[in-house]
Amino acid sequence: MILSDQLILKEIEEGTIVIEPFKRECLGTNSYDVHLGKHLACYKNRELDAKKHNEIDHFEIPKDGFVLQPNTLYLGVTLEYTETHKHVPFLEGKSSTGRLGIDIHATAGKGDVGFCNTWTLEISVTQPVKIYAGMPIGQLIYFVVEGNVETMYNTKLDAKYNNKTTKPVESMMWKNQF
Repeated sequence: MILSDQLILKEIEEGTIVIEPFKRECLGTNSYDVHLGKHLACYKNRELDAKKHNEIDHFEIPKDGFVLQPNTLYLGVTLEYTETHKHVPFLEGKSSTGRLGIDIHATAGKGDVGFCNTWTLEISVTQPVKIYAGMPIGQLIYFVVEGNVETMYNTKLDAKYNNKTTKPVESMMWKNQF
């Protein structure tokens, strides 16, 4: 089951969903619109290695915007910090974003119960497109979880993305054993 606008508001009142900053006008019938933060990042090297720490360069989106280029993976971040203590959050691109040829996540659209952070976006484009800090970029949808959660994400000792940040975070695949 997906939460409706009324249930999202109820869960915010109860503290099981946190969205900061929260703006009532961003609440849709069954989702919440999130916005692009001012920080982007790109990997320092064009060739990445899943077993190594691939470093990134952070930069700020200028006030007059930044043109994304095809064949480059940009890491972005949501302006909104979120916490989800009882539901599974899904981040999807807005249709207006998709119609500009912008994909906001390659594979990581689902969060975990207990995820407490901004969302790193894996941004790619089909053609050059100018973006701006603060523009609507996606929407959060909340799903009900059946059963009890044994270990919340924010309490997992091996969780790789628990450090609170306002900047995009690079892949931590290298921390896995394989």
